[in-house]
Amino acid sequence: MTGKLVKSTVTVGAMTLISRVLGLVRDMVFARFGIDAGMDAFFVAFKIPNFMRRLFAEGAFAQAFVPVLSEYKTQREHTEVQALVDRVAGTLAGFLGLLVLAGVLASPAVVLVFAPGFWSDPLKFDLTAHMLRFTFPYLLFMALVAFAAGILNSYGRFAAAAFAPVWLNVVLIGVALLIAPGLEQPVIALSWGVLAAGFVQLAFLLPALRRIHLLPRPRWRPRDPGVRKVMQLMVPGIVGSSVSQINLLFDTLLASFLVTGSVSWLYYADRLVEFPLGIFGIALATVILPVLSRAHANGSSQSFSRTVDAGLRWVLIIGLPAAVGLIILARPAVSTLFQYGDFVQQDVDMAGLALVAYGLGLPGFMLVKVLAPAFFARQDTRTPVKIAIRAMLANMVMNVLFVVPLVLLSVPGAHAGLALATSLASYLNAGLLYRQLRRDAVFQPDRGWLRLLGQLLFALVVMAVVVSLGIPDAVQWAGMAGMQRGLQMGLWILAGVASYLLALRVAGMRLSILWSPADKSDRTL
Repeated sequence: MTGKLVKSTVTVGAMTLISRVLGLVRDMVFARFGIDAGMDAFFVAFKIPNFMRRLFAEGAFAQAFVPVLSEYKTQREHTEVQALVDRVAGTLAGFLGLLVLAGVLASPAVVLVFAPGFWSDPLKFDLTAHMLRFTFPYLLFMALVAFAAGILNSYGRFAAAAFAPVWLNVVLIGVALLIAPGLEQPVIALSWGVLAAGFVQLAFLLPALRRIHLLPRPRWRPRDPGVRKVMQLMVPGIVGSSVSQINLLFDTLLASFLVTGSVSWLYYADRLVEFPLGIFGIALATVILPVLSRAHANGSSQSFSRTVDAGLRWVLIIGLPAAVGLIILARPAVSTLFQYGDFVQQDVDMAGLALVAYGLGLPGFMLVKVLAPAFFARQDTRTPVKIAIRAMLANMVMNVLFVVPLVLLSVPGAHAGLALATSLASYLNAGLLYRQLRRDAVFQPDRGWLRLLGQLLFALVVMAVVVSLGIPDAVQWAGMAGMQRGLQMGLWILAGVASYLLALRVAGMRLSILWSPADKSDRTL
């Protein structure tokens, strides 16, 4: 099972890598527009449907639908699975269609909720509300994309669903380069691109559903037992997903009151953290949920525990060096990718500061992605909700403690306090999830963890020393041409990876153990 988990994760990670690379290209194109009120407005208009998407689609819906679908697939005939798919598709589209219509009609009120600080700048406020009318329908498309992805993932077809986000980046890059320059307000074209990208992603997945004979024929059936079970599981899931999304909402709300550019600086920093998180953390979470769901449905507690254990080991092996690298290379990375056109040195410094704060939390974000599915797979959506609420409240308190004093003292970089609070709250969330899994006796760590942690600590120190001593200082970096910056960044990333892997080998670790059966890994570690 461990080998299959790794293979599937690599498949999803490879597809996600393509998407993330294109995502960085997309953000590099965006950065040429500069950091101003227009870009702040677009990022808020784009963030609102993403907020709702994570709440209803990738959040509560996916966590409720995949375990129910896995149960139907394991215990029932294909015709019953098809009926479930048809009825869930119709009911989901019906509910979210009404929500999208309401959001489009009431876009100014929605902006007032998410970014009240924009009210003092009528031009920024009106521009955000105008673009939201085009970006909000993206929610419906992405909910259906998440629905299609859940079906494909449950049948072991991970590649197509993981590749779908590539089309978002392709469409937005095309719009930014070909259409935006011809408009008086170029940023408006980006909102058109968001809407078009949602349609393209959904259309891309339909042939894959046809190949497994589960192309939906939408039926409005909210009273169907299978649909009702999904909806019942969604209720606590919505609350749980809303907890993390309320944190993001609160961050955006506070950032809207900070100096112009704060929303954009946080966006670019978050995008760089999302690169390793998406390639590995989200890829692993995508794969691990159906694997754990099948193990639970089959009553295999040992397989369930070993899958969680393998996921946690991979998170630390990949997440810790990624976090250290992001922290050390924060400003050079921002400069290399975005410091072109109207993106100036102050933007590099402010986005880099936020990236350091987000980078600290990267392992925590990844741990939550592995630990939470261990509850969802058992159709326990209530426990993660209770834990997430505690983390949310802690995040809000830390937001106020970290940001308000800096604002009152007029200290630059107050926005980074929002990122730091989010990072610390992720560790609290992960720690509470881990403790509850142990208390529930559904997870028992395999042997070798102390040795693994010692090996990782040694390798991280070696990597940090190599990169810190070798990387040019900020003044030298700012004086380099774009191509030279890119070559230098590639060099030091390779140096960091090589030194880390070599140090692990010197410490006695063979990464191949994670492809081996768990009983062998017990003896090796």
